[in-house]
Amino acid sequence: MILLLFLISVALFVAVPVIGLALWIFWSVVVVGLVIGALGRLVVPGRQPIGFLATLMAGLCGSIFGGFLGQHVFYVGRFATTLLEIGVAALAVWALVPLAGRRHLSGRQ
Repeated sequence: MILLLFLISVALFVAVPVIGLALWIFWSVVVVGLVIGALGRLVVPGRQPIGFLATLMAGLCGSIFGGFLGQHVFYVGRFATTLLEIGVAALAVWALVPLAGRRHLSGRQ
């Protein structure tokens, strides 16, 4: 009986918070990716015919690669790292625009 109570308490106080933390990290990465992707789209001049998922992927690439460059390569502060993240996301958006434009012009949906 004591072993059963111990296993239930371990499940409630160890396993459930770890699963909750993983879900929280996942959703926060998605939100940060969208924000950084949207900021990257604002930096690139003109109209960008890319969709929601491309914006999300550009933002996630910007967050990951820009954060790595800022923190581990250039050793700059948090503000400069955020600017690097936005810059890398803008480069990703800029690189995706010709691909989306070609698909749109060719008539394939």
